[in-house]
Amino acid sequence: MKAISTEIKWGIYFSLMTLLWMTLEKVAGLHDVYIDKHPIYTNFIAIPAITLYVFALREKRFKDFGGNMTYKQALMSGFYITLVVTILAPLTQWITTHIITPEFFPNVIRYVISHNMMTKEEALNQFNEKNYMIQSVVGAPIMGMMTTAIVGFFVKGTKQERV
Repeated sequence: MKAISTEIKWGIYFSLMTLLWMTLEKVAGLHDVYIDKHPIYTNFIAIPAITLYVFALREKRFKDFGGNMTYKQALMSGFYITLVVTILAPLTQWITTHIITPEFFPNVIRYVISHNMMTKEEALNQFNEKNYMIQSVVGAPIMGMMTTAIVGFFVKGTKQERV
């Protein structure tokens, strides 16, 4: 377990960052007053998400690998971070849906129906807890490993390359 303690820590940090992001979205009004802007601004979560992976893989490289980390080691480390995030995704989604912003689904459903973007049936099928749970469990490994593949390429290296 100690071998992946760095990954477990950063996977938990990532999940906490996600909850903080959802709270910020709610406070900013993106789940009610400015719900029309939500599809745009929610994508900015990529900035702290990528940043956390950079910090995590750098810590793994310098703390656990003494500054020498191969691309394969970076991929494995990112895999374990992503695994933790994926395992925590249902809990993170539940907290978001039930505690942080329980009114999000009714608000977004009302918005898309009133703006003739979807029928009521389509909106109810898309914006619900079950669908978002599935999306979180499927999306976490896909996005996590894509991020790992890119970040790992830049973070790998030898001790001499550190500036």
